[in-house]
Amino acid sequence: MSATASGRPVEILLVEDNPGDVGLTRETLKDSKLLNHMTVVGDGVEAMALLRREGKYADTIRPDLILLDLNLPKKDGREVLKEIKTDEQLRRIPVVVLTTSSAEQDILKTYDLHANCYITKPVNLDQFTAVVKAIEEFWFTIVKLPPE
Repeated sequence: MSATASGRPVEILLVEDNPGDVGLTRETLKDSKLLNHMTVVGDGVEAMALLRREGKYADTIRPDLILLDLNLPKKDGREVLKEIKTDEQLRRIPVVVLTTSSAEQDILKTYDLHANCYITKPVNLDQFTAVVKAIEEFWFTIVKLPPE
């Protein structure tokens, strides 16, 4: 199993309120060749608290990659993305928007907010698994991530 250059597991933040999608993502990454640790939060407010290391997240390791759903309770993914990409401390963290929407306006808006990529979640289980594996392969094998 490979890890980051520092030898620690790759930190992934999944911001997702659908328990089924959380379970599928967790299962797919569990079988990975890559040593990883995934933290899951179910809404945008909690995501920003974790990223800013506030309250119960004070000792949290900042993620190497964020998988972000757009349709979230409390604070939606577009707001979260905007806050991440305008924050000097957070903006270099790659954000993969992983959502059910294939609406052109959502795609354009998230790229305007500096998302690193936009992926429409497949409804088919095998395709969903393939997408998560492709994200993992691309972001942790091919791409050179910024140091924390």
